[in-house]
Amino acid sequence: MQIDAKYLPLEGAYRWEREAPDRVYMVQPTGGGAVVEYTWSQTLDQSRRMAAHLRSLNLPAESSIAIISKNCAHFILADLAIWMAGHKSVALYPTLDAETAAYVLEHSEAKLVFVGKLDVWEQMKPGVPDGLPRIAFPLSPPNDYPKWDEIIAANEPIADDPSRAPEETALLCYTSGSTGRPKGVITTFGNMAVAARGVGQLLETRTDDRQLSYLPLAHSFERAAVENLSLSVGSRVYFAESLDTFVNDLRRARPTVFHSVPRLWLKFQLGVLSKMPQRKLDRLLKVPILRNLVRSKILNGLGLGSARLAISGSAPIPAELITWYRNLGLELLEGYAMTENFAYSHINLPGKTRAGYVGNCFPGVECKLSEAGEVLVKSEATMPGYYKEPELSAASFTEDGFLKTGDRGEIDAQGRLKITGRIKELFKTSKGKYIAPVPIENLLNADNHIEQSCVSGVGHPQPYAVALLSEGLHDAVADPAKRAQVTAELEALLRRINQEVASYERLGFIAIAKDPWLIENGFLTPTMKIKRRVLEEVYGPHLEDWYAAKSPVIWEA
Repeated sequence: MQIDAKYLPLEGAYRWEREAPDRVYMVQPTGGGAVVEYTWSQTLDQSRRMAAHLRSLNLPAESSIAIISKNCAHFILADLAIWMAGHKSVALYPTLDAETAAYVLEHSEAKLVFVGKLDVWEQMKPGVPDGLPRIAFPLSPPNDYPKWDEIIAANEPIADDPSRAPEETALLCYTSGSTGRPKGVITTFGNMAVAARGVGQLLETRTDDRQLSYLPLAHSFERAAVENLSLSVGSRVYFAESLDTFVNDLRRARPTVFHSVPRLWLKFQLGVLSKMPQRKLDRLLKVPILRNLVRSKILNGLGLGSARLAISGSAPIPAELITWYRNLGLELLEGYAMTENFAYSHINLPGKTRAGYVGNCFPGVECKLSEAGEVLVKSEATMPGYYKEPELSAASFTEDGFLKTGDRGEIDAQGRLKITGRIKELFKTSKGKYIAPVPIENLLNADNHIEQSCVSGVGHPQPYAVALLSEGLHDAVADPAKRAQVTAELEALLRRINQEVASYERLGFIAIAKDPWLIENGFLTPTMKIKRRVLEEVYGPHLEDWYAAKSPVIWEA
């Protein structure tokens, strides 16, 4: 692997330590509106002191050291310290149950765990072996573990600038485990360097860029898009304090580069429309003298007035939502990638977007379709394999070295990729017809009434949909008159969709879920994708009654 060393994450950190020691790198909220700023000099000083401590433990070379924490400055500080000390980082999603946490810690052979900012530590703690050493970040729940600040105060910083070879493992990124046991994706320092160079050059990221880190750093997308990129270009990273403070955190950061997921883009839209109905907004945007003023007021209110790059990933985003933001002057760039290629695969570019497509390849990425229509990708950002899973690793690649994504797709004449569903998500009705659920879900999710949906129907004559109402409607439909109105509107939606799809794809009904779909209750992955298998298991016992009701819209009792 030919790697430009300056794009390696540690080399980037050393560069900014030398060239911009007093420039602020990270901004961490600490409660009550207060923040702590970390300059590049302070960042490297703390990481070097923790690296000295980790060296003193005399752990075997390239040991796994775990991080269990929500996003915070110390997450990145710990990563740097782990790498400097010659080890690899294993991050656990902060919402895991104890059983899954125990599996990841055991499978990764973790020798130590950093415990950080957490909401559900008491639920996770039973999964951490009693004998596993722990170190507490400053924002961790109350505990009696050795404290980060005490350790760095007791250690002098290492004086050298340790380098790590491109082929060495930097991260073990465990998949969310929506199907079976989580798999440990090996990400090398070389993988990180390739992604940093390609993203930085294609998107023209800059030192003066600002980002808000709030999607889980345990996931490769946030690791790549925020941590890895900021270490490469020297940009500033802000952290979110909580869901309750998110809007203020966003306004504080005023990000120039903002990554999000469709669910949040939809929430932003609904928040705007709750204050300004669509008809009024359309009318104001048609007035030349008011257009820019209205756009600026809305985007600044969201904290996105400075965003020059707005990127959406994780799941398909409705074309209507892209158009809505474009009318506000914000171009949403949909992208596509996997943990297995360190979030480095495809993205739309300004002026070259096509609705429903996830764009062209990043530099150095090859993409083709198998005879079955499966998307195959290849680049030097792709993993060498899964940790301690040689057979699974071998089965994940074609003979000519392309990663099997498991996604079905199409490629247009300009090389833009469209994801049409998962190979394994195809299901067969009792009439023998195979149905891809994602295109139908996209039609449902494009409607303002619906936040997320799941289409299924294995072994039934017609498919069905279970849907989660948009946030603003959840409480409103408690009023019988409002429920009747929404029911009529959903019936109209069902008719429209059934006119657009093939006869065998027509939905028998839409069932409205009574409980929210959250990461915390196991309905969503940490990146807010639906866990299809979980939803099918939860709602499966209701299907006989729902089909028998022969009603187009069913409200879960």
